[in-house]
Amino acid sequence: MSLKTERQLIRAKKLVKKGKFDKAKEIYTSILKISPNNQIAKNEFFALEQIQVKNPAKAQLDNIMDLYSSGHIMESLSAVNLMIQDHPNEPILFNISGACFSSIGPIDSAIQAFKKAISLKPEYSEAHYNLGVVFQKNSQNDDAYNCYEKAIKINHAYPQAHNNLGMIDLKRRKLDAAVKCFEWAIAYSPNYVEAHNNLGAAFQELMLFEKAKEQYEKALLINPKFAPALNNLGAACEIFGLTEQAFNNYTNAINEDPNYSEAHRNLSVIKKYKKNDTQINQMESLYKKTHLTITDRRNLCFALAKVYDDLGDNDQFFKFLNEGNDLRKQELNYKFSSSQKTHDGLLKAFKKTPNILSKSIQKESNIRPIFILGMPRSGTTLVEQIIASHEKVHGAGELNNLKNIVTPLLENHFNSNNKTINQDDIELIRKQYLDSLIKLNSKEKILTDKMPMNFKFIGYILSAIPEAKIIHVKRDARATCWSNYKHYFSSGNGFTFNQKDLAKYFGLYSELMNYWHKLFPDKIYELSYEKLTENQKQETEKLLKYCDLNWDKNCLNFHKNTRAIKTASSSQVRKKMYQGSSEAWKKYESNLKTLTEGLKSY
Repeated sequence: MSLKTERQLIRAKKLVKKGKFDKAKEIYTSILKISPNNQIAKNEFFALEQIQVKNPAKAQLDNIMDLYSSGHIMESLSAVNLMIQDHPNEPILFNISGACFSSIGPIDSAIQAFKKAISLKPEYSEAHYNLGVVFQKNSQNDDAYNCYEKAIKINHAYPQAHNNLGMIDLKRRKLDAAVKCFEWAIAYSPNYVEAHNNLGAAFQELMLFEKAKEQYEKALLINPKFAPALNNLGAACEIFGLTEQAFNNYTNAINEDPNYSEAHRNLSVIKKYKKNDTQINQMESLYKKTHLTITDRRNLCFALAKVYDDLGDNDQFFKFLNEGNDLRKQELNYKFSSSQKTHDGLLKAFKKTPNILSKSIQKESNIRPIFILGMPRSGTTLVEQIIASHEKVHGAGELNNLKNIVTPLLENHFNSNNKTINQDDIELIRKQYLDSLIKLNSKEKILTDKMPMNFKFIGYILSAIPEAKIIHVKRDARATCWSNYKHYFSSGNGFTFNQKDLAKYFGLYSELMNYWHKLFPDKIYELSYEKLTENQKQETEKLLKYCDLNWDKNCLNFHKNTRAIKTASSSQVRKKMYQGSSEAWKKYESNLKTLTEGLKSY
């Protein structure tokens, strides 16, 4: 036992003598978060619980807790309800009741029980936390967030509350806040395996891939069988081109948790299936279960689609692919009208203020961005890999920076007939975007941003950062859309999960690109994916010339570049350039009639 812990125990005992039970419990709780097996703290904490409960017998409580911990929830609930009849003002009993209801339902009863415990004891951090868990499970994230904050305010040394708070921030893409939450959780509980794993996920979203990988590895040092960390480490290995290690980690995740649908889907992407593969039967058995969540079923559909594509069974391939896409569209609650509205709003906003936006920015910057954009799956990852292989260029990958800056300005504009985007807004876009690149701490001053969907913001890019280079990667419409339809996107891109939506969205994209080209002639470099694959050296030379870069032979050997790549094409761009991929859709032409009919104009 450390000297610090001994001092804490002495202080807690003094507080008990003074009758300051809650303060003493806070100390015992903080000790147990860090050292769960500290027997002195355990005993003293339990003794305090009995002092505060007063009337309920220790033996009764012990029995109830034993029933609960052994999975006999109904028996535990019955026992605690009987006890409440004799002791209606004891918060611990309502907390236990809430825990039972949160396991077996109804949820409303769990909420009522926890709220009752809190009304009897407002500073009851555990009840606030438990109430937050119920809200979070019920997707009431705002309410959950408030509960976790209250629990932490009462007892800051509450690692679970910090972790769950971080999970909500992560979901909301408040990534810096999420990192802080997970770090607090780890500070109070260094062996908190879930917090290490979640911190890794936050780092990965921040594109701090080395840090992410480090956290997954730390989680596995604590618990080598923790399936989520095995799965996430597999994804991190893929980012670094370590395909064999990724394969092994995904496989190990499935071995530890055969029902882990995400690991099945991830493994399917890098695996070539043959008949009698045991994983196929495993996934099909899991798929047939009736209790699956929409997420689990979607993951299995995409994985089984890949299986049957490898086996050459087109009917089964499209059966699972179509269902997986339908489920994903349902998950995202995507409606094409939302894309149409955004498209119309973009054109409207920009057309109203071209005189303001056309003013040049006088301030210079040492940072020079190269935007690589176009439809997803059009070859943007390949183009970035080529340019990023140049000695003077840093490949920053798919950045959400520009979208996060421009979108709020556009929303303000859309929601107000009087508000227009003005010169101050343009200067704000410039400052915030360039500052975000500086934070990447790249030694190279030329950086690529290959977020494909930045094609929507070309007017704002060229107004705010006129020195920027813009490369529009254009690929055969049918090849592009087919590649979108068969790939799973983990974030957004709701239009890709339906053939009709895809064709219509390609129309919006084409209209907007035509508008930008007319408005900014000679400012946008259009690169044909097909020409690049057919004439690699010639097209690479022209590409580098446009970017004001000298020739670098490494750009021809882009596949040898070991930089981190977080896109669906990461494995493809680590191979030599090949021709013919734009013809692959023809193999499935009979299954793509809705898509090809919609693309006849393009």
